[in-house]
This record gives sequence, C-alpha cells and structure tokens, in this order.
Amino acid sequence: MPRRVALLAASLLVCAPPARAQDLRDQVRQLFTFGNCGKLICLDTTVLFGHGNHFLPASDSVASTIISFLSNSIILSVSNTPVSSASSGTTFQFQAGVPVRTSTSAGPVFAERAQTLGRGRWFLGVGFTAMDFTRLRGVPLNHITLTLPHQDVTPPGSPPGVLGNPPFELDVIDVDVNMDVSLMVATFSATYGIADGVDLGVTVPFVHTGISGQSLARINLIGGDTLHRFGGTGTDPILTSTSSVNGSASGIGDIEGRLKINIAQTERIGVAFLGTARFPTGDASNLLGAGRFSGRALGVVSTRFGSFNPHVNVGVTVRDAPLANASIETNAGFDQLVASRVTLAVDLLGSWEAGKPKVEVPPPVTYQAPVVHTLALTDIPAQHDDFLNLSLGFKFVTKQGLQIVTNTVFPLREAGLQPGVVWTVGLEHNF
Repeated sequence: MPRRVALLAASLLVCAPPARAQDLRDQVRQLFTFGNCGKLICLDTTVLFGHGNHFLPASDSVASTIISFLSNSIILSVSNTPVSSASSGTTFQFQAGVPVRTSTSAGPVFAERAQTLGRGRWFLGVGFTAMDFTRLRGVPLNHITLTLPHQDVTPPGSPPGVLGNPPFELDVIDVDVNMDVSLMVATFSATYGIADGVDLGVTVPFVHTGISGQSLARINLIGGDTLHRFGGTGTDPILTSTSSVNGSASGIGDIEGRLKINIAQTERIGVAFLGTARFPTGDASNLLGAGRFSGRALGVVSTRFGSFNPHVNVGVTVRDAPLANASIETNAGFDQLVASRVTLAVDLLGSWEAGKPKVEVPPPVTYQAPVVHTLALTDIPAQHDDFLNLSLGFKFVTKQGLQIVTNTVFPLREAGLQPGVVWTVGLEHNF
C-alpha cells in the first residue's frame, strides 16, 4: 500500500500544472522590465514635469509587441515540431485475402507518402527532437536591439505636436537583449489501419521549453540634459539598468489526431489525403502549446521507380490562435533504399504564411525637429515568416523489424524563430 501511495503522489506531481509564478510568458516580459516600480521602465520621477514617465507609452507599446512576437514565435515552433510520417515502415494491401507489400523502403521521416499501413496493422513510434534557437528573422538572439523613443509632450511655451522639440524629446533608451531559447520534444505516435487505405493515428508530445537571458537598458542623452535617468543626480546620473531571466517549463504539448485516406493506388503511383487536428492540451502560458486548435489538410502524391520513391505534399494549415496566421504547406522529396535495411530520406519542407502578419514589429518613429528624420525601433525586419527547411535522415531496420530513425533539419530561409539545426532520433515498429 505505501508503495502505491508513493506512486500515486509521484504521478500527481508530474501531471500537476506549473505554478502561475513560473509562467514563461512572464519570464519573457521580465527581460523588458527595468526597476522595481511595477512598470516596465522605472525612471526617476522627481524631475520637473515628471520626465520619468515619458518613456512609458513607448515601453508599453514596443515591449508588448516584442513579447507577443517572441511568445507567438516560440509557440509556433512548438506546434510545428516535426512529427513522424503517418505510415512509416513497410506498408501492405490485402489482395484476395493475402497481404501484399506496397512499399520497398521504410518511407520518409517527416513528409508523407500515399501508401497506408494496411487493414489491421499497427505503427508505434517514439521520438526525441531537440533544438536551440539562434535567430529571430535572421537577427541573432544574443544581440536583439530595441530603441524606446520619448513621447511627444508640450511644455509651456513650446509649439505642440513637434516630436524633437523641446530637445529632451530626442533622448532615447537603447535596449540590448541577449536570449537563449531551447526546445526539447519527446513524442509517442500510434497509427492503426482501420481498413485497407484508411489509417487513424494519434501523437502525444511532451515538451520542455527553456528560456534564459539578460538585457541592458541605456539612456542615450541626445538632448544634452540629464532629465532622464534611472537614479542618481543631475551631475552624477545613473543611465543604465539590467534585467535577467532564467526559467523553464515541462509538460504535455498539443495532442494531434491524424486521418489518412488512400484515394488511388497502383503499383507505380498513389494519391492520398491526410487530415490532422491539433488540440490545445499544452499550457500556452508556459509556451508548451498554442492554446488554440489548429488543423491541417494535405494532398499526397507518391510514385515508385524500383527502390526510388519520390513524393509531393501540398496543403494548408489553419490556426485558431488570434496572433497566428494560416499557412500553405509544401513538401517535396524522396526516400531511397540504399541498402537492404537502410533507407535515405530527403525532403524540402515548406510553410508559407498566408495573409498579413498578425504580429508586426514596431514601425519607425518620425521626428520633426531639429530636422525631419526617422528612427528604427528594432533591428528585427518586418516580413512574412515563410519557412523552408532541408530534412535529411536515415532509417535503419533491425532483423527484429525495429526501425532506428536519425534525422537533421537545416533551415534554408531567415524566417521566424529558428534554430541552427534540429536533431531527431527515434524508434519505430509496425506490425
């Protein structure tokens, strides 16, 4: 009995939701918080005209946008973590009551082929994927720069609506952010051939997201006075402030259900439809899931020329998350039997953002004085997040029929939040 109680307690601890104070969204926000006044930017407010509050509108706007952008990018990366092909390994079709092989290789790793498992057959797989993010739209994560402009104020005797006059409005706060974001995902997949040409499957991910970083805010006194400062005095001002964060969260991610229907299959060519649905089972506040439903529909065409098996997938992903766009999915590649028990799988995996981006980087600010000029608020470019990745993997089949999967994914475009490389290892078996 004591042993059962201990096991039950351990299970509850593993399944218990993380404490609210540990939410990773809050951890990201902390990188843009300087001081302990309860606001994002805590400047000295004892100076005449309350100059310590004049950067709050910019800090709220810029920081909120960047926080939303980073959080959305991390969540999108979690939801886009590659999932093993729905019909990996050897596939069969019953002809006159006899199972006949419909594939010569172990199939692709992340793309799809038209063949299905076969009636009554199972596919089980476990995988582990790790990535360390290094860039945000091409900008190194260890050197993201932001600029917070002064709000337009009109002291007595000055003309209204002229940013840059008085001269203290030229002062800015430069923020340099150094972040490290990592993601590890363990997946369990199961697929069953409910009929010849129809597979039904589910994938359960377990996600670990880690974030650490430091940020430095520096007041740039372009206007010449020391009206803006974190502390000190007018003759000895404190012009810099730092912030840091180190947090992580682990838990179940967004569970995916899959339905694959083989529409037509000959010895040489096959056509299929794949539909997937991801349910918001992951904790979005801890960046473990999207927090909203998403669905994907793919058309699949694959052919076979001996041991060479090319395939093409085209479809669309729709997302219910308010800050996430739908995307067009395009995958093309091949799997090749290079030895009796070794399959090479190569794919180009594309995801192309549809519509205007829902999270935009802060636009430049225009000054009217002393001369008309514009100031960029961040070095993160404004663009669509269109992803194109090269997937290169191998499948090794043991004498017992167990498949060992190794794969690497290399980003080919500067888009969104990207790692230098994505590593995946796994074990699969169908029977």
